[in-house]
Amino acid sequence: MMLAFPFWLLVSIFLAGAAVIWFSGIQLSKTTDVLDHRFHLGSAIGGLVVLAVATNLPEIAITVSAALSGSIGVAAGNILGGIALQTVVLVVLDVLGKRASGAKPLTYRAASLQLMSEALIVVAVLSVVIAGTQLPPALLIARVTPSGVLIVVVWVVGLLLVRRAGKTLPWHEGGRAPDASLRPPKQAPAGSTRRAAVVFGLAALATLIAGVAVEQAGDAAAQQIGFSGVLFGATVLALATSLPEISTGLQALKQGDDNLAMSDIFGGNAFLPVLFFVATLISGKAILPQANPSDIYLTALAILLTLVYAVGLLFRPHTRVAGMGIDSLIVLLLYVAGLGGLIAINLG
Repeated sequence: MMLAFPFWLLVSIFLAGAAVIWFSGIQLSKTTDVLDHRFHLGSAIGGLVVLAVATNLPEIAITVSAALSGSIGVAAGNILGGIALQTVVLVVLDVLGKRASGAKPLTYRAASLQLMSEALIVVAVLSVVIAGTQLPPALLIARVTPSGVLIVVVWVVGLLLVRRAGKTLPWHEGGRAPDASLRPPKQAPAGSTRRAAVVFGLAALATLIAGVAVEQAGDAAAQQIGFSGVLFGATVLALATSLPEISTGLQALKQGDDNLAMSDIFGGNAFLPVLFFVATLISGKAILPQANPSDIYLTALAILLTLVYAVGLLFRPHTRVAGMGIDSLIVLLLYVAGLGGLIAINLG
């Protein structure tokens, strides 16, 4: 629909949508904290489910729309294309959050077994995704696939484990590193529950509308200048739709909650593959077997980047290189190298 728009208008829509997504992400972070406290949701449900779903509303809308129209390849690309870059968002938070949270790297401050478990859940879910791409498309029972069901099961079990890890673990210091930053004490947040719910709903709606506008305007602009759709989706578009995670992460760092900044990223990355179950149910077709080589490649890259941060949480690098932790630097270099491989796949 936007292909007929002039390039300058498409760029304006893209930038305006990105600005709305950024502001809405901050409001989502603030109001989620209020709703979490008022309804006693707990960090696993409040942070890893409610916030993860809200910040991924653009991806949800695009996936549902693609499934309804039968564009199952688009649905697969939308879900898998941005997970690797959302992991790279942690590099941004490591660099930009330096002043707000101290001089040591993000993984040093936030180190805990709870975050380690969250990272492993992401790896488990994405491993099921890769396995599911190799199954035959005809393996469909009652409009669902075995891989789709398993993704949901792994995600739900993972949430239960994370919630348990947040309460008690049979480890010294309750699973926390001795001098890691502690979560700020939970105090009753200001503002009424009704106001928080209204602001949350409006911010979620704004994120949804702006996210779809950014995706459509960006895709149309990329086609006009001959930019590869896959490469554009894995870079510029993925960065734009990751703005909620960046803004909520920076807000968490500002509040002194380093753990929430990382949990939001891991939670969103673990949640997105659940949309394969939804898309398959809507379209009546197996989505994962339609994933193209670029999507599978980016999924493997996302697993690698997540494992680098898992190792960072374990070894806790305390020095910065080029303004970031050594694990963030490795993630950044691997992602840049990964984009080179992505270009090679598309040229081949």
